[in-house]
Amino acid sequence: MAESSGLGVFPPKPNAIKELFGTGKAVIGAVHLPPLPGSPHYEGVPLDEISVFAIEEARGYLENGCHGVIVENHWDIPFPKPGEHGYETAASMAVVTQRVRAALAEGRSGSVGVSVLSNAAECSIASAWAAGAGWVRVNQWANAYVANEGIIEGRAATATRYRSRIGAKPVKVFADVHVKHGSHSIVADRSLAEQTEDAEFFDADVLIATGSRTGDAAAIDEVRGIASSTVLPVIIGSGISAANIGTLLPACDGVIVASSVKDNGRWWGRVDPAKVRELTAAARAAGAELP
Repeated sequence: MAESSGLGVFPPKPNAIKELFGTGKAVIGAVHLPPLPGSPHYEGVPLDEISVFAIEEARGYLENGCHGVIVENHWDIPFPKPGEHGYETAASMAVVTQRVRAALAEGRSGSVGVSVLSNAAECSIASAWAAGAGWVRVNQWANAYVANEGIIEGRAATATRYRSRIGAKPVKVFADVHVKHGSHSIVADRSLAEQTEDAEFFDADVLIATGSRTGDAAAIDEVRGIASSTVLPVIIGSGISAANIGTLLPACDGVIVASSVKDNGRWWGRVDPAKVRELTAAARAAGAELP
C-alpha cells in the first residue's frame, strides 16, 4: 500500500484508491450481471432489462454505504480465454456499465469499474472507456497460471498498448497478485514478494489479494505480504463479510464485497440492503470513512 516500506519497482504514481473513491479505504460492491448476449445461458433478455437489474443491484450497494461498484459478467460462465470474447460482450458491458454510472455515480464516474471474465483485459478496458468508467479488474496481469479455462498468461503488455492506442490512459488497472480459481504452480518457485513486485513493475495501479475461490476470504498473511512488498494500494477481492472485515480492512486499502451480502449468501443471489448496511457499519468501526 502507499505507506509501505517497499522500495518500489516502478516510478511513484498517485494513490488510485483515493483518486477514484475519495477515501483511503474503499468498500466496493460487485454487480454480477445476468447472462449477456453470446454467452451459453443467455435467453434473449433485452439489455434494457439487464440494465435495470444492474442499477438495482448497484443501488443496493451505494445507497447503503459502499463507495463504488464493479460491473462483472459473472453469469457468462463458462468463461472464454482472453481474445475469444465476441464484440457483443464488449458492447453489452459498455451499455450496462454506462447506464449504471449515469444513474448512480452522481458525477463520480471513477467509482464504477468493469471486469470481463476471464482475464479479458482489453475487452474490459474498451467497455470501461466507452462507458466512462474509471477502472478495470484484471485477474492475471503478469506471469501466468493454470485456470479452469486452461493456461492464462499475463495481459499487461498487450493491454497497456491497447489502452494507449484507444486513448484510454485514464482507466486504472486493479490487478490480482494470486488470482482465485487457479493454480500458481507455474511460478511456485518465486516468492509472494517477487510476484507482487512483478505486477507493480508492469504498471498496475492497485493490487488485489484474494482467496482461492469466489466467496473465500484472503488470508491475512497474504494481504500483509502483498502490502509490505509494494508501494501501490492493496485491496481484498473476495470473501469479505461483516464478520471478518474488522480484521482484514485495517491491513489494506479497501475491499470488494459480493457473496456475503447477497440474500442467499451466493454470488447468484440478489443484493440484500440490510446485509450491506451490516457490513458497512463494521467497516466504519474498522476505520473506513463511508459516504
